[in-house]
Amino acid sequence: MKLFLRLFWLILTQSRRPRLGILDTSETPLRVLPNDLDIFMHVNNGVYLTYADLGRTDLMLRSGTFARVRKQGWYPVAAEASIRFRKSLTLGQRFNIHTRIAGWDDRAIYVEQNFMQGDTLMAQAFIDARFLVRGGGKVSVNELLSVLEIDVQPPEMPAAMQRWIDAKRRDNPTSVDETVTPLSRTG
Repeated sequence: MKLFLRLFWLILTQSRRPRLGILDTSETPLRVLPNDLDIFMHVNNGVYLTYADLGRTDLMLRSGTFARVRKQGWYPVAAEASIRFRKSLTLGQRFNIHTRIAGWDDRAIYVEQNFMQGDTLMAQAFIDARFLVRGGGKVSVNELLSVLEIDVQPPEMPAAMQRWIDAKRRDNPTSVDETVTPLSRTG
């Protein structure tokens, strides 16, 4: 993760911020710093995904999920991400990332993240999140839900996210892992 100081700040201040349930929405306050900018003096598109990491980490820390999955030897990964930019964030601007689990299925946990400046939506990210086991292996969604003691039906997926999921499946009906082939050297 690129933004280590901000990550450490989240870890150090988590006890001072309200506890959350894993299905609650976290609001992670951030400010645009000079190293977040590109040559056009607005936040670089890749930095938004790094900000999104901070938002998901904040939700996991404040809900107690981080400790539970770490105890299992698991760690989260973003298998796929899609982001839509509405307005630019520029130097010094304060904004919040609203992070919530939008739903899940047998393949993944789906996370919606809205980058908000006041009531203005600056960007929106959809994340296909998975958990892996240290040393190799995948964690099934059912295993994850069991460890997190989530015994409810998934929330109704936002329409835009459901269209994104449907499009991913239409374009690639098998899992990503089954379609990736190693690159070979030709000589």
